[in-house]
Amino acid sequence: MKITENFTIRNGHPAAVAPLIEFKNVYKSYGSNKVLNGISFTIDKGENLIILGRSGSGKSVAVKCLVGLTKVDKGEIIIKGKDITKLSEDELNRIRMKIGFLFQNGALYDSMTVRENLIFTLQHNKKNLTDQEMESAVIEALQNVGLEEAIDQLPAELSGGMRKRIGLARALIIKPEIIIYDEPTGGLDPITAREIIDLIRNIKIKYNTASIIITHDLICAKYTSDRIIVLKDGIIKAEGSYNDIENNTDNWVKSFFKK
Repeated sequence: MKITENFTIRNGHPAAVAPLIEFKNVYKSYGSNKVLNGISFTIDKGENLIILGRSGSGKSVAVKCLVGLTKVDKGEIIIKGKDITKLSEDELNRIRMKIGFLFQNGALYDSMTVRENLIFTLQHNKKNLTDQEMESAVIEALQNVGLEEAIDQLPAELSGGMRKRIGLARALIIKPEIIIYDEPTGGLDPITAREIIDLIRNIKIKYNTASIIITHDLICAKYTSDRIIVLKDGIIKAEGSYNDIENNTDNWVKSFFKK
């Protein structure tokens, strides 16, 4: 790591001296099942990090640890200079209000319209907003995903791709500093998946968010990633750009790219 004045050269690129997120030697087990085995990595502001790995590799557990839903056994997880493993629940909730989620299935409330889904999220994260301010925030979030016309529709009236985009609007409405994407293109046809990929790229440019993207989709990984880490049995097996991972000589890593 080379430091030059106000910047650090990290992962081959200039970066702010302190990363926005840092995992330091994190361990997590469930009984005899060792899920995370001392993983360490950083994420900078404005960086998209892909976490690649097969089922059971520790991807989802790492994210749960990041937001404090699962307590680590050992290690530190630092967000904006604070070790969240040592925070109270109230302090954790303040950190969580800076994090937006795009769940794999969209996770919308079926009985609420799109407007009501977004307002519900806003009310739980941004206090004391007027009705006009909330309506403006809803419209802006929907414009960001190209679905302003769906504002009064119920989730059941939307296609899978539209529900995914509304889920992304809900993540954006709180103006997060960090976004976690869980299989953002999962279950989508190639055209709709490409639309979601373009949205992820545009959101990074517009909001300068730090993002963690959990995916099995190599096309999504290729076009949204600044950096990729590959997990196997709770350890980082490989790390680097998409080209670095694609050209890795380890047989297990190479297996991701077999047709």
